[in-house]
Amino acid sequence: MTRFRRLAAMLVSSAPPRRADILQQHQTHRSGLKSAREKQAPLLAALDLGTNNCRLLIARPVPPDAFKVVDSFSRIVRLGEGVGETGCLSEAAIERTIAALKICAERIAQHNVGRVFAIATQAARQAANTDLLVTRARDEAGIVLQVISAETEADLAALGCAPLIGLKYQGALIFDIGGGSTEIVWQHKENGALQKRFAASMPVGVVNLAEAYGEKSRDRAGYEAMRDAMLDRFAPLRAETGGFDPAREHLLGTSGTVTTLAALALKLPHYSRIKVDGSWHQTAQLTAVADGVSRLDVQALAKMGAIGPERADLMLAGAAIFAAICALWPSPMLRVADRGLREGMLRQMRDALISPA
Repeated sequence: MTRFRRLAAMLVSSAPPRRADILQQHQTHRSGLKSAREKQAPLLAALDLGTNNCRLLIARPVPPDAFKVVDSFSRIVRLGEGVGETGCLSEAAIERTIAALKICAERIAQHNVGRVFAIATQAARQAANTDLLVTRARDEAGIVLQVISAETEADLAALGCAPLIGLKYQGALIFDIGGGSTEIVWQHKENGALQKRFAASMPVGVVNLAEAYGEKSRDRAGYEAMRDAMLDRFAPLRAETGGFDPAREHLLGTSGTVTTLAALALKLPHYSRIKVDGSWHQTAQLTAVADGVSRLDVQALAKMGAIGPERADLMLAGAAIFAAICALWPSPMLRVADRGLREGMLRQMRDALISPA
């Protein structure tokens, strides 16, 4: 316990950023790049505890706007399992999560990381007993978790994906399908600079949608029902983005669902981040892949190398959300990002180092 308390004291967590500041702060970071080149930047760690996954990324900033990844870790913990029904994080889910956080803490200590930004998202926002998780994470793993708002989550995801907005396009509709929520951010270029036109977070993701439909979430009829429900759920957001031009702006998707569909479209025998991240696809091609996935049972999906048994039972729920978004914002081209929240967190920390408040 004493060891983890020392680690907790070592971790430097910045205060939760105001949503209006995140993207704007990044626009001015280049002014400090010359001084940043004069000495090696410290290692940064971004830890994203979501409804389904616990992910860690340790990296060093590399001017002008890149990161050298030193270590990473990802484990499916299903923190939000049952939260929709009980309103609380289960004991089993907390135990799985603490075990994953201890591994993250070991990696952070091993690399002597200078700054850590650790967040928890939708499941933690929703649960009544999140304080228990936060206390145990601090005392047992030495991780200081910040439960961020849905708006901040959307902005950080957009910040992480922004480098993948196509140069020849006027903007992009960025979407992140999580375990307990889905973020939508529309970024548009004005005088050559990206401006946020719209951002929203819907409290529906692959875990809580699958739980809501139960066994029906695993077959074709259930997929169609979920897709139709998501069309209705996201339609108000489409109405608020009436200026989105599918001919001049593209879709930019991030999440396990989107990256898995891309891997299947690329016919990869096993998932490869190098081949998936930044890949361009015809939207119709990926929606056809999603439709094909919906016609397979969980056992068949589990045998597919790009999916596997841990993700198989959630694939149809994710595919339903994906299909609804593509139908509502019908841009012919879609770019896939195997990046998002963690990269946005790294960029926010990097910018704070260069231009301290």
